[in-house]
Parts: sequence; structure tokens; C-alpha cells
Amino acid sequence: MMKIDLRTETTAGSIDTKEKAVQLKKKEGETETLKYDSLILATGATPFIIPVKGRELSNVFTIRTLDDGRKIQKAMKNAQSAVIIGAGFIGLETAHALIENNIQTTVVELLPSIIPTLFDYDMAGYTQKKIEENGVRMLMGRRVTEILGDEKVTGVKIGDMKIEADLAIMATGVRPAVDLAREIGCELGITRAIRVNPRMETSMPDVYAAGDCVESRSMITGLPCLIQLGTNAVRHGKVAGTNAAGGYSTFPGVICAAMSKIFNFEIGAAGLTENQAQQVGFRTVSGTITGTTRAEYFPGRKEIRVKIIAEPYMGRVMGAQIVGGEGVAQRVNMLSIAIQNEMTVRQLMNADTGYAPPMADTWEPVALAAEIAAKKIQR
Repeated sequence: MMKIDLRTETTAGSIDTKEKAVQLKKKEGETETLKYDSLILATGATPFIIPVKGRELSNVFTIRTLDDGRKIQKAMKNAQSAVIIGAGFIGLETAHALIENNIQTTVVELLPSIIPTLFDYDMAGYTQKKIEENGVRMLMGRRVTEILGDEKVTGVKIGDMKIEADLAIMATGVRPAVDLAREIGCELGITRAIRVNPRMETSMPDVYAAGDCVESRSMITGLPCLIQLGTNAVRHGKVAGTNAAGGYSTFPGVICAAMSKIFNFEIGAAGLTENQAQQVGFRTVSGTITGTTRAEYFPGRKEIRVKIIAEPYMGRVMGAQIVGGEGVAQRVNMLSIAIQNEMTVRQLMNADTGYAPPMADTWEPVALAAEIAAKKIQR
């Protein structure tokens, strides 16, 4: 037995760190006090709602929980058009779902390109064209100024432009849920998430934290960062749980490997974009190539585009971005391992990769992109 006492529909109202006690409140209103030896905060994150007029109207949704998804799914049954605010993974995946349900869809993004935390402008532009080919209207570098309607959404205003919409979905990211941590005196980091050490310990004795509420450290730059991915959350939780139970474990940091599938193609990235690298003072070179996922003569081959980013002296791999019809996930995972182990583009270009016409071309696109980047290294 795992000896887990699970309390659903129960809220942690307050924490007394001196007495090591948590005040619980059940759905029915009953209260209870639980003592602890170690405490783990896994409070997650809450959707960011842009402060725009009309955000309180019916059929304006955030998208974070399973319940959010059910509400949107129900509203879709009577919708002809929708506006999605935000062009990250969640916004683009939602656009895919709406288009497949024959709902006219517009995506509005304040920044100049899609998925700006993962893709540089060139790869973002390439991906945006593929999304537009599937019927999504994309408006980049535009700000939603008002959500229109009396009681229910009828449209969205973007500057002087008005777009009709039966649904408005805010896919504008999330913010760490740190109120409880702040109340008990936990220090926050520069990202405004909970600061922890490699053992996931907060600044309060015997209090650990894990998940989207926690600040991480980049394995590439060594700097604090906020990477709110499920993969990071489960690794946080494993380390926090081991230490809270009296063991010893450390969290090494994050590479930010992420991937998704939108319409009939896959997208993924790991490490830093060129823009992110330059913002923290790194110079970069890059190599980009468009290849195929199978032998050129074999039926069913699909296009894949790979970009690799490296520092310009030793050639250490710092980031990668991939868009393709198949095979993106495992290439992103491979490149995440390469980044974590400080491999160079020369090592990648000489990788001994496999070949089989139904599964892989003679020349692995990752190796070819690395070779292009290697030719730009300063000697």
C-alpha cells in the first residue's frame, strides 16, 4: 500500500509553520487541522485574464482545467465563430479543435510572432503559414482592446477592427499561484514564483514546493527561469517528495523541451531561441535545413524543418526548433540530451544515425542542420 490519504474537494485555508499544522476546509464547510513533519506546496498556476472591457461576458473562457474544456466544448455546439487571444501552444491547439468543428477561428497575438518563447521569427513564420493553410486567421502584433456584447460575446475589438465572435478564449498564459506561500513567508524569485534550492526546499524550514508555482534554473544559462511544463512539474514533485520523506534527491534544472501536434504537423523546441540567448549576452550561430522523414524515393515521406542554435566559438548546442509531418518529438528529446550534455554541433554532425527507407533518410536532418551551423563557427 502507498499509504496515501487523499482529500478531494478540500481547501488548505491557512498554514501555521510554527505548529506545523494545516487548516483544511471541506466542501461542506467542515474544518480540520492536520499536523505535518514536511509540507509540499504544489499550488500550480492560475490563468492570466487580460484586463480588457467585456472580459466578464458570457462565453468568454480561460483554458486551464478539464472543467474549462467541458464548458468550451458545450459552447462550441452553438458557435459559428471564435476569437482566441494568445498564440502559444494552448491557443494554437484550441484553434485546431475549433476549426475541426467547423468554427471560423481568428487567433490574435500581442507579440509579432507565434509561440515566441520557443520559436525564432523564421521558424515561427514558417509554422504560421502552415496553420493559416488550415483555415485559421492569424493576427500578429495586435492588441485586443474590448470584448463586445451585452450579456454574451458578439465580437472582439482590435484597434479599429471588429471581428464577430460567438466565443472568446483567453489563452494568455498563467501566473504562479503563490498566495499561500507568500502568507507563510516563503521567498519569491525574480520570476515571482516560489524560490527553491536544488532539493526543492523553500526558504521556510521543512516546506518544499513543486510544479507551476516554482521557479527553476536553466541548465544552459544558470539563471532563474519560469518554465511551466508538465514534464518539469512531475520531476519537481519526485525530488520534493523524496526529500520530504527523508531521502536525498536534487533537481538539475531545465532545458525547456516542449512539443505539440497541430493539424497534420508536429512542432517542438528545446533550449534557447537565438533571441533569448542574445538577451542574456550570448552570441550565436545557427543552421537550418528542410529535409524529409523518410528516403526520398519512399512513399509517405514528410517534410521536416530543423534549426539548431550554437555558440560561435566552441560550437556548443544551445537550442533547437523543429517543424515536421512526423518524428519531431524524438528529435527534440535527442537534442535536449545533447544540450544537457554540452555537445557541440561538430559532434552532432558526426552522429552515427540509422537509415531505413520507411523510417529515416540516409542523412539525418538534425545532423545536416548541425553541419550548417558548424561551418559558421569562428576559427
